Amino acid sequence: MNRLTSLARRGLASARLPARTVIGRLRQYGPRPPRFAGAYGSVAEALAAVPPGQLAGYDHEAATEVSFEAMIQVHLWDYPVLFWLDRVLKPGMTVLDAGGHLATKHTAFGRLLNLSGITWAVQDLPAIVRRGRRLQAEGHLPAHLRFHEDPADCPAPDVLLASGLLQYLDQPLSELVGRLARRPSVILLNKVATRDGPEVVTLERIGETRVPYRIRDHAQFRRELDTLGFHLADEWVIPDLSHRIATHPALGASTSRGFALTSDPPKAV
Repeated sequence: MNRLTSLARRGLASARLPARTVIGRLRQYGPRPPRFAGAYGSVAEALAAVPPGQLAGYDHEAATEVSFEAMIQVHLWDYPVLFWLDRVLKPGMTVLDAGGHLATKHTAFGRLLNLSGITWAVQDLPAIVRRGRRLQAEGHLPAHLRFHEDPADCPAPDVLLASGLLQYLDQPLSELVGRLARRPSVILLNKVATRDGPEVVTLERIGETRVPYRIRDHAQFRRELDTLGFHLADEWVIPDLSHRIATHPALGASTSRGFALTSDPPKAV
């Protein structure tokens, strides 16, 4: 009896599991596994559940170019960030794009914002930083972009941008901010996966890799933001980026959110 047949018999024999849960759990072993599978209590637990022979985590060359063309486009959920950048950026400022991949937001936003005179630094994992610098050397990315692995090595930021980072960040946001050369005046967070309940970590399928994906407790995350000592100037919901874990549909759908934090209350436009 092969593994799939065994799993099917055990799943279908359990009257306690709804059919969609059984189907979702069987799919993760099929030829087209779901994007999100498994529900774990921590990032370490999720990584330990990655099957042998599969890449675990984001720090792999295979993950550096996945969805690149989509990531350099401007999407509806980018417009709140564009609004805040347009409002606060001035020549001579520095943006630290934490988890900025191959400077995809710089490419996307540069079509709508005047980024001349702005220092744009990307902080990301070693494999992505190596790829970014290689693309620069080949002339595919602007030479003025800066790529760094360690937040402490980045130029002192005026704006900290983290768009799509928080799902994958295995540390409190306060630790990231604390490692910077100085506290930014503005923090822009986007595409933060949340839920109304305890945090859940699932595994996201990104190309050939399986990456821990944190769905944070919204109320707890708001409390974490309060400890930073910033003013919560704005919060928004992104309905198009709501996700369900195929293997655990009873946990419900996540809610994707964005946040704008400023060192001082914003002035009226």
